[in-house]
Amino acid sequence: MTAPDPLARPVWNTLTGPKAALAMGGEAAVRIDPRYGPFAAARDKGEEALAALGELLKGEGDGFALLETEEWPAPPGARVAGTLLLQQMVAHDPAPLEERDRQAVLLGESDVEEMRNLVAATEPGPWAELSHRFGPFYGMRQGGLLKAMARERMRPAPGYTEVSGVCTWPAWQGQGLAASLIRRVMTDFTARGDVPFLHCLADNEKAIALYRRLGFAPSRQLVVTMMAKA
Repeated sequence: MTAPDPLARPVWNTLTGPKAALAMGGEAAVRIDPRYGPFAAARDKGEEALAALGELLKGEGDGFALLETEEWPAPPGARVAGTLLLQQMVAHDPAPLEERDRQAVLLGESDVEEMRNLVAATEPGPWAELSHRFGPFYGMRQGGLLKAMARERMRPAPGYTEVSGVCTWPAWQGQGLAASLIRRVMTDFTARGDVPFLHCLADNEKAIALYRRLGFAPSRQLVVTMMAKA
C-alpha cells in the first residue's frame, strides 16, 4: 500500500509531526500557536474532528486558515471567511548555489523590526508576533538596509521543507534577489537531504515562471480556507 503524500496535507502533517511543539489542540484538530501564524487543521471532516477544530477558535475576532486539497467545511461556531487557490510546487532537482547567493546573511532577533516592515510593504503572506522564529530567515542587505528575505517554514515530514516568506522591497525588485535567496535557503535543505517545496497564488504567473527556473515543478493545487468565529 502506497503511503500518503505528506505534501497533500502540509499543515496537518507539520503540526502533528516535525513542528508539533508549536501546535495547540489534540488528536482530532490542531492549530499553530497564533503568535507564529494562522494555520490550523483537522484530522478529517468527521463530526468529532470538526467539533474539536471549532473549539480552537478562542473568541470574537479570532480566526485561522486551513490548507487542503479542497475547501474545508466550517466547524460549529465558525464561518468560512474566504478562500484562496494556491499552486504547490516541488523541486526534486533544485538550482545550485551561485556565487552571488553567498551574500545572503542569516537574520535574527535584532532584525525583526526591519523584517516586519518588509512584510508590511510587500505582503508575502501571514505574519505574526513570532513568525520570524517559525523557521530560519536569510536576507540580502545593501548599505545596512534589508532589501529582501526568504525563509524555511513548514516541514510536513522528514525529507521535505517549505520555502516561504520570499519578498523584496519594490525599489530593488527585478535584480534577482528573490532567486538568490531561494537558492540559498534551498542549499540548507539539500544539505540535510530535504526536497524543497513552496506555495504561491495559482494565478501568479510571474512567480510560477521564476520558480520553474529554480527547479520547481507544479505538484498540485491547494485551497486555503479562512475560518472566523461565527
